[in-house]
Amino acid sequence: MRHCIIFLLGILSLLPISVKTYADNESECLPDTSRFYRTLRKYVARPCPPDSLDLLRLEKKHFWRAAAETAGFNIGLWAFDRYVQKGHYAYISWETIKENFRHGFEWDNDHLGTNMFAHPYNGSIFYNAGRSNGYNFWQSELFAIAGSAMWEMCMEREYPSTNDIIATPIGGAAIGEVLYRTSDIILDDRSTGEERFGRELAAFIVDPMRGFNRIITGQAWKHRATTGRGFGTPPVTVAFSLGPRMLMFHNDDDMAKTGVSASIYIEYGDRFSHHTHRPYDYFSFLMDLDVMKTQPLLSRVEIMGRLMSRSLIDTEKTDMTLGLYQHFDYFDSDTISQNEPTFLMPCQVPYKFGTPASIGGGLILQHTECNQWRIDAYAHANAVILGGILSDFYRYYHRNYNWGSGFSLKGGVNFHMPRHRFSIGTDARFYRLYTWNGYLDQGNFTGADGRPLNIQGDRSNGSFLNLNFHAHYRIFTRLYGTFSLDWYRRYSHYPDIFLENTTDSGVGGVFGPIITSDQVGIKLMLTYHL
Repeated sequence: MRHCIIFLLGILSLLPISVKTYADNESECLPDTSRFYRTLRKYVARPCPPDSLDLLRLEKKHFWRAAAETAGFNIGLWAFDRYVQKGHYAYISWETIKENFRHGFEWDNDHLGTNMFAHPYNGSIFYNAGRSNGYNFWQSELFAIAGSAMWEMCMEREYPSTNDIIATPIGGAAIGEVLYRTSDIILDDRSTGEERFGRELAAFIVDPMRGFNRIITGQAWKHRATTGRGFGTPPVTVAFSLGPRMLMFHNDDDMAKTGVSASIYIEYGDRFSHHTHRPYDYFSFLMDLDVMKTQPLLSRVEIMGRLMSRSLIDTEKTDMTLGLYQHFDYFDSDTISQNEPTFLMPCQVPYKFGTPASIGGGLILQHTECNQWRIDAYAHANAVILGGILSDFYRYYHRNYNWGSGFSLKGGVNFHMPRHRFSIGTDARFYRLYTWNGYLDQGNFTGADGRPLNIQGDRSNGSFLNLNFHAHYRIFTRLYGTFSLDWYRRYSHYPDIFLENTTDSGVGGVFGPIITSDQVGIKLMLTYHL
């Protein structure tokens, strides 16, 4: 939970500063007639390139400082777990370290939020130890790998985790680069006084490791003639939504829950760069939060970061690019039903799902017709290196999901009519995961020594589908009314499980059950574009 709160504060700290952050109107900034403004996106400010002096300073590498910060963060976190929380796993010794190396890696049984979000967030700290000390995207990933390996092998008395050594550095790079570039937007070394303090504080919350480095090096209060941003002022769209949300779980149950939902959406960079190999020059970030009884605070996080791209079409009206993208997806829900589960519906939770490590190719298309209307569409096909999906049977310690690998397909189309203040669109996400180290003995997940088995969960394959319909109407210049309808469907097949069913006529059952669950979510929100 603490990771969710810190992450939330970091992203929200962008909001009060953004409007002032881009008051720049330097002559080198791109004119209104640039390709950026043909997209009709509402930018926080006019894009400007970075200053060459800032680039020279920020690209200077400091290896020993980055390495010390990576190790120091692990030691500090271990000390908190050992002496404050007094967690059993933190009572380490040379013997536990040697045992970890002797035994090797296995699948762990932590909460979905811990494995799918908290560990990648920790990975972003390791990643930004390198990134804020002059290293590029790929080089900083090595610090994330090293930090994760140090923790897994040395800092816990539990056996090192297979899923953590994958999710922490890969998911950490996705979250870390988003936070690093977001902090870069906030900072301005030309500012002074209260404004400077506010910027530095907000940047520290967004990217703690970068904020720490700015303090120990004196950059946090040094006044310069340039902004100090490594990426200048990129084209950035920020939208914040707030309003009621209703959830309906309709598997033999018509109960519903209502509450308040908030969303933040960031689109960073040029969708249609001609040819680029710089990771995350373009990315999109979406986070949903719910204040609703029985539901998790953090219900969704989605990151799509472009690693490289090539322009296929570049005309006055039409743009199309082909790119390689990294994806990070996290969906979480909890039960809204208090009824007893029925046959072939043993789990009361609609879905839990995450893919902290996923990569694939994608097409983005946009056509604009004389600023009268615009249509944009996208399609992605991805390999899921590691993901997790809710299990109906696996229950050990905190885990109620199966690990797996597979693929995902994403696509969507949006139609905009700016002069009529209206836009409408639909999106689809489909994920398929296969467990390749599952278990058959339902309900028995420990070995002869009493320790949990080294398995991914049930022997199964599962699918998760999210369909979304959304409509927006502009009320004022930057304020929109938003309607959103989501359908979430989980489909799980357990080919080797026998599910017994006792009725008045006798005992029967199903071999290889297929279990589905559905949930519908409706939002009616106000959306403000900064």
